[in-house]
Amino acid sequence: MATSSVLSTFAAAAITLQLLLSPASASPHMKYIDAICDRAHDQAFCVKTMTSNPPTAAPISLVPLAEAVINLATSHAEKTAIFVDESAKKDPTVKVAFTECHKAYMAVVAALKSANVKLKASPDTANYDVRASSDQIRHVNELVAKNSDQASTTLKEMTLQMEKLLDLAAGAADAVDDDDENIRLRV
Repeated sequence: MATSSVLSTFAAAAITLQLLLSPASASPHMKYIDAICDRAHDQAFCVKTMTSNPPTAAPISLVPLAEAVINLATSHAEKTAIFVDESAKKDPTVKVAFTECHKAYMAVVAALKSANVKLKASPDTANYDVRASSDQIRHVNELVAKNSDQASTTLKEMTLQMEKLLDLAAGAADAVDDDDENIRLRV
């Protein structure tokens, strides 16, 4: 009896040690995360983002993970649009530029929602929708590039985060497609 208890304790310790020492990509769900992060420009950001957000941390397959990634980007775009709208109302010095930024972020939200709807049936179209959002983000950057006020600084930081999330969303759509015709866009 004592021997089986010692053996079960030893087995549990061995399994725990193996889990601690094995690379993260050895876990079954990491193959889906890797499929997306291999396509990202900032792979460290990708892995950190994917493993630290509950909807993306333990995917059951690639399509639900890709949908969750696009939803993550959509959520950030919506929050940024709200921030921009509220800031435009509070500060008249940024109102004109921020009104345009709000329109741009609303276009990003629409494109990301469209991408999520099209993801299963047409991942190439979903990828295009995500990538087209980059034009809106470039417009936002142009509008606030020279501004040094607090709201503009915050918007610049939020927009940098948006750029990274759009990269992940494009990688997610591309991973679902998996025909590598979009590889030239990732280089």
